[in-house]
Formats: sequence, C-alpha cells, structure tokens
Amino acid sequence: MAPSIEGRKAERQAVLEAAKLMVVAARTAPKTAGVDDVVSLIVYGSEKNAIAEKMEEIAADRKLENFRRDAKNVRDSEAVVLLGLRQNKSVGLNCGACGFKKCSDFDKTEKKLGKDFEGPQCVFKCLDLGIALGSAVKIASLLNVDNRIMYRIGTAAMKLKMLQDATVIIGIPISASGKSIYFDRAR
Repeated sequence: MAPSIEGRKAERQAVLEAAKLMVVAARTAPKTAGVDDVVSLIVYGSEKNAIAEKMEEIAADRKLENFRRDAKNVRDSEAVVLLGLRQNKSVGLNCGACGFKKCSDFDKTEKKLGKDFEGPQCVFKCLDLGIALGSAVKIASLLNVDNRIMYRIGTAAMKLKMLQDATVIIGIPISASGKSIYFDRAR
C-alpha cells in the first residue's frame, strides 16, 4: 500500500506552512526608509487558545461581545499569525502626523500604554505594519487559506506579552474549511 496523508491532517500542515510564508511576506514587505521594525510570531495549540481565553476575559470586562465572537474564530482557527511593531520611534521625516512638529520631540515624549496599545505612534511605522499585514494576507489568499485581520487578537496578545518588544500587535487567524469561518458571522 502506498504511503498516504489523511486530508484533514494535510490541510492542518498546509495552513502552518502558509503561516510561515505569511511571515516571510510581512518581513519582505517595503518599510519606510528601509528600517524594519515589524515583528512576528505564529501561534497554534495552547498558545492560540490562551489568546481566545484572554479575548473572552476582555469581552466580560468591557462588556463587548465582539471580543467573544472573535475569540470563537480564534478557537476554530488552525493558527494565528501575529504582526506587531517593535519599539515606538519615529522615522525622522518631521511630518507632524503624530502631533509633534519634529520627530525628535516625538522620540523624547513618554510613551504610554493605552487601553490596548502603546502610544503615540509614528504614522509611518503604522503604515509599515499595515503594508506587512496586507502582504501577509495576500499570501494566505493566494494559497486559498481563509484569513481575516483582527485587532482584538492583538489586544489579547499584548496583554499576554506574546511579542515582548511590540507596542502594537494585530492578529491574523487562519484556517482551511469548506466555508470561511471569518465572514457571515453574527455581530
């Protein structure tokens, strides 16, 4: 009898391989001034479930059911790709989008943890994160892996300190099933 891989097992393995390719796409995405402050982590198994548990805690504390809804998506996913920004510094363009006239003023100001993330943030670093997220989900889409960008996952991952240097984290849950679990969800 020829060796074989059961379909569901192959799908799970493929989703984890896709996650690795998503991280590569995020890494190679263009960054402002060529400075890469994007950090990444792939979580699955008990780490993934810890995110879902933290999201359910946040849902109860804040009385926000969308955290609970998204926690179910995390539980039902094969893995989660986390992308974040390392540190909280400017790129030196003096654009003023952060509220400061000069980047040096922004860099000197005390950064504070808000409800979910640390701020203020440099708009160009946030754009870099957005481009990295777009590159990652593009790869997932090309590989037919269901995905959705979710800030609430990042909130839980921040509270769990999953990316130590990150000041902002966004999560991308991924799965392979007959119908995407991330859309047509109850509000």
